Amino acid sequence: MSITYEALALFLALVGLYSPVAALSSYLPVVRPFGHAEQVRLAAGLTLNVAIFVLAAIWVGDPLLELLGISPAALTATGGIALILAAVPMMRGSQPEPSPAVEPPPTAGPPPASGREPPASVAVTAPPARKVLFTPLTFPLTVGGATFAIGAATSADVGDNSGRLLLSIAAVAYGVVTGLTVYAAGHVERRISPAASQFLDRLAGILLTCIAVILLANGFTDLVLARAGHG
Repeated sequence: MSITYEALALFLALVGLYSPVAALSSYLPVVRPFGHAEQVRLAAGLTLNVAIFVLAAIWVGDPLLELLGISPAALTATGGIALILAAVPMMRGSQPEPSPAVEPPPTAGPPPASGREPPASVAVTAPPARKVLFTPLTFPLTVGGATFAIGAATSADVGDNSGRLLLSIAAVAYGVVTGLTVYAAGHVERRISPAASQFLDRLAGILLTCIAVILLANGFTDLVLARAGHG
C-alpha cells in the first residue's frame, strides 16, 4: 500500500468521522454571540488547533499517551463528559441569553442643575472568542480520542518520517476543512431568524447530547474491555 494512499485514507477517515454537515449545525450556538471578525478568528484558531492536534497524534501519538498513562478510550470518555455539560442546557433551552444594551431615556431639556451627567449606555458584550476556542469548539466538538487514535494508528502503519510528512499534509488539509466549516456556520447563523435560531439551538443540543452519550458509552466500554483484557 503506497504512502500517498495512506495519506488520502487518513484525510478521508478524519473528514468522515468529523462529518462537516453535522458539525456545522453544532457550531451555530457556539458562534452566535460573536461578530464576523471574531468568527473569522475562531475559524483560523480552530484550523491551527486541529492541525496541531492531528500532527501531534502523527508524530508523537503513541509515546505521548504511554508517557502520560492516558488511553484513547479515556480521552473519548472525557470528551463525552465535557460535551454533555455543554449540550444539556442547549437541549433544555436554558442557556443564558445576552442582555440587550440599555439606552438612557431621551431628554428634551438641558442637564439637571446638579450637574450630574445622565447614565451612560450599558452594553453587555459577548465573552472573548478564546473562551470557547479550545472547549467546546476544538475539544470535543471537532477532535477527540477517536481523532487522535486514527492519526496515531496511521502513523504506526506508515512507519518512517517521509511517510509522516505526507500524513502531515493530510492533517493540515483536515484542519482547513474544520476552519471552513466554522466560517460557513457564521454565515448561516447571520441569515436565520431568532425563532429558527432557538429551534436549531435545541436541535443541536439534542444532537450533541446524543453524540456525548455515544462518546461516553464507547469510552467506558473500551476502558472496561481493556481492563478485562489485562485481568
